Amino acid sequence: MKIKLGRLLEFFIIGVCLGIIEDIIAVKASTGVAITWQTIGIITIVAMPFAVFSELIVDHFKPFHKKNRKVKKK
Repeated sequence: MKIKLGRLLEFFIIGVCLGIIEDIIAVKASTGVAITWQTIGIITIVAMPFAVFSELIVDHFKPFHKKNRKVKKK
């Protein structure tokens, strides 16, 4: 369990950092505003839910995994 939690946090932190960098590039390219600490704070708040969604739902959801599939026995 400890390894799974550590791995989950590791990928979550990486996801948040990459999301923030991606959003900073998008804001700068699309609006041209100066990137300040306030802008980075807002970007971080916006990036957090997407990182949570990505980590918990997309990365760990296995609809075709054998555990999730019920097989009828004859």
